[in-house]
Formats: sequence, structure tokens, C-alpha cells
Amino acid sequence: MSEQGEDQAARPAHEVRMADIILPNQTNNHGTMFGGEVMALMDRAAGIAALRFCRKPVVTASSERIDFRTPIHAGEIIEAIAKVIYVGRTSMIVRIHIYAEHPLIGDRRICTTGYFSMVALDQAGQPVPVPRLLLDDESRVEWAVGEEVRRSIDSRRK
Repeated sequence: MSEQGEDQAARPAHEVRMADIILPNQTNNHGTMFGGEVMALMDRAAGIAALRFCRKPVVTASSERIDFRTPIHAGEIIEAIAKVIYVGRTSMIVRIHIYAEHPLIGDRRICTTGYFSMVALDQAGQPVPVPRLLLDDESRVEWAVGEEVRRSIDSRRK
């Protein structure tokens, strides 16, 4: 945990939730949501989670380990749940889960999971330190996952 942001007070990360309904123009010829549309929603949710956590402008540095588990169909309600789970000096790893729900029955399932690396910027567009992440028992487990994602990014960049 020594890589956490510098001299700023630690703060908790809160979940960001975004919902939408899937329209036919967001689906392919199988009636399932385009993967790119799912990823765009994930990117927006990750950006909002990172922005709310650090209160600085942020950009996406990378998307990591996106797993499409089950298809999302036209007419379903989807919900993105995003949370900062790890912070470095200027970057944050955000975990995003996408759920789909049948609007009339209420059946809900997880469809997509992924991690996005977000970087905080100053007014000149240069990376700037982010606050430390306040960890409780539950968030320590996710911290370890975020640390693994961060190591994967670092090894790929070498």
C-alpha cells in the first residue's frame, strides 16, 4: 500500500451507479448489445467514479480484463456499478460490473466485468497526485485485485 497518493488525506471510494435501457439501435443482428456500447458505458462510469474520488479531471489510460459473460438483449435495463479500488500516485484502478435486468420480470444477472485505469490531470494536462484510498476490510480484498491489475499494466509497459 506504499504506492498510494501523496500528502492528501485518505478518503473512501463510493460506488457510482448508472442505468439505461437497451434500444434496438444498440444491438447487433442477434438482438444483443454491441460490445463497444457496453465498453463506452463502462468507460463513462469509470470516469465518473474516478472524478468523484479525486475531484480532478481524469482520462482513461487503459481498459483491462473486460469479460463479456452473458449477452444483453434489446429492451433490458442495464446498470453499471463502478468503484475506485486501487490508487497509485497519479492513477486509479476502477472496477466496473454491468448487470442486465428483464424489465417486466425483474430477473437480474451480471453480464460484463472489467477494470479501467484512470489518470488524474492538472490544468496543463499533466498527471497529478490523487488522494489515498481509505481502506476497510471489504475494500482491502478489492485493493489486492487492483494491485494485480496495476502490476499487469506495468509489466506490459516494460
